[in-house]
Amino acid sequence: MMQLWRDYDPGEFYDELMYDQHQPRHFSYKLLDYLKSMRKEAFAQRIVDSELEILERGITFTVYSDAGNIDRAWPFDIIPRIIPKGEWDCTEKGLVQRIRALNMFINDIYNDGNIIRDGLIPEDVVLQSKGYRPQCKGMQPAHGIWAHICGSDLVRDDSGTMYVLEDNLRVPSGVAYMLENRKTTKRVLPELFKLLHISPVNDYPSHLSAMLASLAPDDVSHPKMVLLTPGIYNSAYFEHAALAQQAGLILLEGADLTVGNDGYVYMKTIHG
Repeated sequence: MMQLWRDYDPGEFYDELMYDQHQPRHFSYKLLDYLKSMRKEAFAQRIVDSELEILERGITFTVYSDAGNIDRAWPFDIIPRIIPKGEWDCTEKGLVQRIRALNMFINDIYNDGNIIRDGLIPEDVVLQSKGYRPQCKGMQPAHGIWAHICGSDLVRDDSGTMYVLEDNLRVPSGVAYMLENRKTTKRVLPELFKLLHISPVNDYPSHLSAMLASLAPDDVSHPKMVLLTPGIYNSAYFEHAALAQQAGLILLEGADLTVGNDGYVYMKTIHG
C-alpha cells in the first residue's frame, strides 16, 4: 500500500489534489483511493511504463541552449490533474467568450476602428505593433473569424481561482502533447477510465480538420489542407507531425511551396 498524504502548510499554495493535510478534495477521493490500493512496486512500474511509452512513441521537445539543441523526452506526471465538470464548464464558457472578444477586437482594428476612435487603446500602440498588418485593412475573412485557434495559458492563484495568463493566437502550440498525455494515461492507468467519468479529448483533430475545411471557397469541395513546419529541427516538430497525421493534413516545409507566374502559391510534389 502507498502513503499519498503530503505534509505541507495549506496556506502556502493551492493544492488541486488535497484540501488539507490528510484531507482530499471532494472530487479527489476516488482517484486517491485507487492509487492507495496499489502496492508501491506496482505504482513504480506504472511510472516506468509511462516513460517507456513516451520514448517508444517519440514524444519529444527540443531545448535550445548554448550547448546545442537537445531533444528531450516529454515529462509526464502519472498522477492526473482533476478539474470538476462544473468548474470546467464555467471555464469553457469564459474561454469561448474570450476568443469571441479577441476576434471582435481584431476585426474592429482592421475595419471600423471604434476602439481607437473612442480612445480605449492608443493608436500608436496598435500601428507600431510588430503584429499589425496594414495589408489587412478592410479585409473580411470567412465567417468573420481572424483567429481560428487560441492557446490560452491558464493559472491558479493561491485561492484556486483560475486566470488566463496569456492568449497565444499567432502560433498556438501544445495541444498534441495534451492528446498524447491522455493516450499515455489510458495505457498505464486504464482502470481510471472505468472509475471516473472523464470527458473525451480525442475528437480534437477531427474538429481541427473540419474548421480548416470550412474556410475553403464554396466551389472547392475537397480542399487540400496543409500544416507548415520549419522542419525536423524545430522544437515543436513532434506536434506538427502528430497533428498533421491525426487531422489528415499535408505536412510541408517552406521549400515545398512555390509561387507561380499567376501569383498563386503551389505545392511541390514528387510529380512536379
